[in-house]
Amino acid sequence: MSSAASAPAIYVEILIDAPIDRVWELTQNPALHSRWDLRFSRIEPLDDLPSGGHRFAYETRLPFHLIRGTGTSLGERHRLDGTRTSALKFTTRDPLSPLGDGRGYWRYVPTPIGVRFITGYTYQPGWGALLDRAVRPFIGWMTAWSFDRLRIWAETGVEPEKWPGASVLLVTRRNRPRAARCRRTPSRGRAMDDAPATLDALETP
Repeated sequence: MSSAASAPAIYVEILIDAPIDRVWELTQNPALHSRWDLRFSRIEPLDDLPSGGHRFAYETRLPFHLIRGTGTSLGERHRLDGTRTSALKFTTRDPLSPLGDGRGYWRYVPTPIGVRFITGYTYQPGWGALLDRAVRPFIGWMTAWSFDRLRIWAETGVEPEKWPGASVLLVTRRNRPRAARCRRTPSRGRAMDDAPATLDALETP
């Protein structure tokens, strides 16, 4: 069994009180996505895939290093049940990246009180299984914190740049992004159980 298969997948869910089209735009537009998501510093579309979806390049800036990688993504905007999905695969050749090959999804579920925005994803540990025991919870926290920063942007219009990563130290600011506002485990099953069928069909990067 691979280390990615044996390690728990990351799951994050948040309720966003905004129209689904607004949430879709902020998450599917690469220039907007990289503004709220701590996991990416830059996302650049490359080309369309023959089977649907597109290929992209991404960058993640660390304090003393810039990680570069590529990915593929395929979104479903019109589904019979009213939900939307986006499937993702990514990879990097950078030996300093804590995340190696990975796969995951976004699911958008409209409700009477907002959009349940959900992700589940997993990856091959770039630094080995032992170090990943510390890295994976931190990556999960980054995802949850970023989801709440997205929520604030979608609901209030306050742009994510107002909340840089260092704003986690502003413990007295009640309106700051907080990972604790997110659900971190699925209500039933496992994190990858809700992945759309398009994930298996998606081309590898």
